Amino acid sequence: MPDLNDLCDDLAEEQASLDEMLEPLDAQEWFLDTPAVGWTLRDQVAHLYFGDNRARLAAADPAAFKVLRDHEYGDKERFAAVMTTPELGLDGRSVYEAWLRERVALIETYRNVDPKVRIEWYGPPMSPASKISARIMETWAHGQDILDTLGATRTPTARLRHVAHIGVGARRFSYVANQQPVDDTPVYVELVAPRGEHWTWGDPVAVDANAVQGAALDFCLVVTQRRHIADTTLNVRGEAALAWLSIAQAFAGPPGAGRLPGQFSTDQSREHH
Repeated sequence: MPDLNDLCDDLAEEQASLDEMLEPLDAQEWFLDTPAVGWTLRDQVAHLYFGDNRARLAAADPAAFKVLRDHEYGDKERFAAVMTTPELGLDGRSVYEAWLRERVALIETYRNVDPKVRIEWYGPPMSPASKISARIMETWAHGQDILDTLGATRTPTARLRHVAHIGVGARRFSYVANQQPVDDTPVYVELVAPRGEHWTWGDPVAVDANAVQGAALDFCLVVTQRRHIADTTLNVRGEAALAWLSIAQAFAGPPGAGRLPGQFSTDQSREHH
């Protein structure tokens, strides 16, 4: 299992990587629509605040978190509304500054938590390491929405491994979330990391029957539903592998709307390499 302090370092770096795009935004730009339908740039950052705030509370005061969770999660419409933290107001700059403070508090909390405890969440309890890995994934995914809105690109990093690992591990959940029978057919995943090394999951014996191969970036874009598989150069072989990637989601909650084929061209995706 990765060292918790190392994971906290990775999360801090992932969060900070968004600052150069968010810092210069003027009052009007915060209300630009993002590819996530109904969400503005302000909403994206407010959601990052929400996730960091609830993750911190879950570790620092589990009883208070459970009370808040039971109130919020008992009503799906209410939960959808609170995820963009309306209590922060509409001013994008204020929302951003609230997130800056909250993310520092989150990391400070997890650097001092017992790595062996289980932390309550909206699903099953999680280890601190898994919770921070999930925050890395969420930050990266919503960061992609911010990038796409502003027409910006970023250099892929080894932090993609956290996103990819969650994406592979969430395969069974993807079927459950979409109310489909779980398919346990072995699928071999082989990804090319940003520095050229290969990351693998599963039994290589399955490579000829069901496999997903290609750039780690493309895989992460698909499992976070930031790109349709048609807008990547992933090589997907076998019915089980293709069925999985068509519904894959690394994030908790109900299925997302994803992205449409052709919404982002293959050339655009490749610009991120």
